[in-house]
Amino acid sequence: MKPLISIVIPTYNRARDLERALRSVLVQTYPYWEALVVDNHSSDNTRDAVENFNDARIRLLSIHNNGVIAASRNLGIRCAQGQYIAFLDSDDWWSPEKVDESLKYLEQGADVVYHDLFLVTKPDQRFFWRKAYTRDLVSPVFNDLIANGNGLTNSSVVVRKELLNAIGGLLEDRRLISAEDYVAWLKISKLTEKFRRIPKTLGYYWAGGGNVSNPDRTLISLGAIEERYASSFVDSKVWLCYAKGRAYYRSGRYEMAKKSLEPISWKQSSLLMYVNSYRILLSICLRHYLKSIF
Repeated sequence: MKPLISIVIPTYNRARDLERALRSVLVQTYPYWEALVVDNHSSDNTRDAVENFNDARIRLLSIHNNGVIAASRNLGIRCAQGQYIAFLDSDDWWSPEKVDESLKYLEQGADVVYHDLFLVTKPDQRFFWRKAYTRDLVSPVFNDLIANGNGLTNSSVVVRKELLNAIGGLLEDRRLISAEDYVAWLKISKLTEKFRRIPKTLGYYWAGGGNVSNPDRTLISLGAIEERYASSFVDSKVWLCYAKGRAYYRSGRYEMAKKSLEPISWKQSSLLMYVNSYRILLSICLRHYLKSIF
């Protein structure tokens, strides 16, 4: 049967992680899928890892993406036969019912579905308490995304292929590496309001190192987003200030972090954002104090 859903998995030198991701796809309770592994010419045994599964539903594509993962995802989208596109990073993996649950919401009329993922920080982790949280988006979805930032985790999203085609795929802009998915949701939100959060945790997000995002890259992406949507950020830049502050703090630029986070008030932000901002500012003050006495 022609697959109803196409799973796009970009990868580069992550053969062992990719095997885990593919195993999670193979045990899905819904069987009519195809997995498109888009390999950026890995130098490890990625090809062997894919071919060893010996499953016709798994296809291996090759690309030189020059460090722009959006190019890999776009190749997968172009080659996809399914009506729906699911994104899965090669170091993440899914629960067995993920595809089934997603299709239930899509066939009820949703255009974009997503859900929480468990956070994984150790290779041998057995218990999962923390999550990469998503949120319900309030209409108009575009305004919600602008005011509050990205509320979707990429490896949880399933979207109608026709919508990705309508926006011309993901932007292959080097400045937006690690944020191209957010821009895609902003563009899609101009076409549909039918974003649906599945109230279940249906997968696992690897946060133990080796991820694409880093503080410096995040700051470049945030600058590009602010520039692209300058007119839309007129009313509120709270989440943008918060995201910049966190990135500056992680990169060790404490004065810049303080400058970004100090304007955030509890009236303008969510409780979690305000508390986290306060904790970072408190940490910066403590660093200054300790530095002054030693």
